[in-house]
Amino acid sequence: MNKVTTEEDIRNILNQMGEKALTAALALALLSPEAKNKCLLRMADALENAAQEIKTANQQDLAAGRKKGLSPALLDRLELTDSRIKAMADGLRAVAELDDPVGRKLSSTVRPNGLRIDKVSVPLGVIGIIFESRPNVTADAAGLCLKAGNAVILRGGSEAINSNLALAHCLNRAGVIAGLPDGAVQLVPVTDRRAVNLLVKMDQYIDLIIPRGGEGLIRAVVEQATIPVIKHYKGVCHLYVDADADLEMALRVTENGKCQRPGVCNALETLLINEKIADKFIPPFVECMRRNQVELRGDEAFCQRVPDAKFATEEDFYTEYIDLIFSVKIVPDAAAAVKHINHYGSHHSDAIITENPETAAFFLRGVDSATVYHNASTRFTDGYEFGMGAEIGISTDKLHARGPMGLAELTSYKYLIYGNGQIRT
Repeated sequence: MNKVTTEEDIRNILNQMGEKALTAALALALLSPEAKNKCLLRMADALENAAQEIKTANQQDLAAGRKKGLSPALLDRLELTDSRIKAMADGLRAVAELDDPVGRKLSSTVRPNGLRIDKVSVPLGVIGIIFESRPNVTADAAGLCLKAGNAVILRGGSEAINSNLALAHCLNRAGVIAGLPDGAVQLVPVTDRRAVNLLVKMDQYIDLIIPRGGEGLIRAVVEQATIPVIKHYKGVCHLYVDADADLEMALRVTENGKCQRPGVCNALETLLINEKIADKFIPPFVECMRRNQVELRGDEAFCQRVPDAKFATEEDFYTEYIDLIFSVKIVPDAAAAVKHINHYGSHHSDAIITENPETAAFFLRGVDSATVYHNASTRFTDGYEFGMGAEIGISTDKLHARGPMGLAELTSYKYLIYGNGQIRT
């Protein structure tokens, strides 16, 4: 790890990385799908072969984490075992199997003057990824960016610096041996927070920033960046149980959405119940939540029916708990549900349970979120579940990507124009 003391030192390191990444990106754009896949497979093998070296570096991070008092959950996210290293390697192999997103003809038009205009997918260029905790992101992000023909500059959390450096070194070394341009995979070797502030202003080198982590990190990146940022701040996801819902289905989807993995961004945080079925649905719902040790916070109408529930504050309805805590509100109809979601939600993932196709259509059109479900769990908001093979993250933006981001979202496009001497008059 580089020992730096001044902002100028950090700036020099990042500028060198940026120049190297830009040169690599131009070379990467010319690599064939077969060449990129060969590099990814060699990188996968290299991870497994270097497992002991990677685990030794990881033990340094774990020891430092214990000394700092990291929670058991964070230490678990940080730890790299043989099975986790193999999973990273298998992830790279899976990415190699995916269709190449570069060079697809998106449209073709022939103008009256004979010009043929083809719209073709191309790499974005250089992508900066800023992430926290889990070192597996180093391999996952590198694989996806490379498959889409992009160079990548990674900046992980200080708690995983040794693990991330070992992983990045292993990936870059194996990739270069297999024909990857040097600099295609780089990791910022500086833990100083000033590195992030400088990195997100390097618009002369970097085309896109993708932050992965807590809301605080993402907001800090957005406030500082002079480069486009793809992000989602939080996942305040809703389920609306309609008057025409299949209540057994509603209970099953509610339990899955809230209880399966409460700490992820596509887990439910608020349940909206139509007042016409509230008295019938609430007793089995409460029993189910108590069985799963979920704390319930409700509006006045819900608390009248469930006296031991806590009263939900205004702030509760904005909150991403990422825990076994659930806000509940009783609403008169689907229009009220849509209004609540658009006001309090995070534009991530929201769902309706109903057997009424007209109500479902109204809800799907009206909710302004990246993914909107009819009779299914919000837990499916995931690149793998959407058939993308893998994902780089989830976006609640509207430009240029929305929802789970796979390989296609790591490309842009350009126009190729073919003529035979045409001039404009």
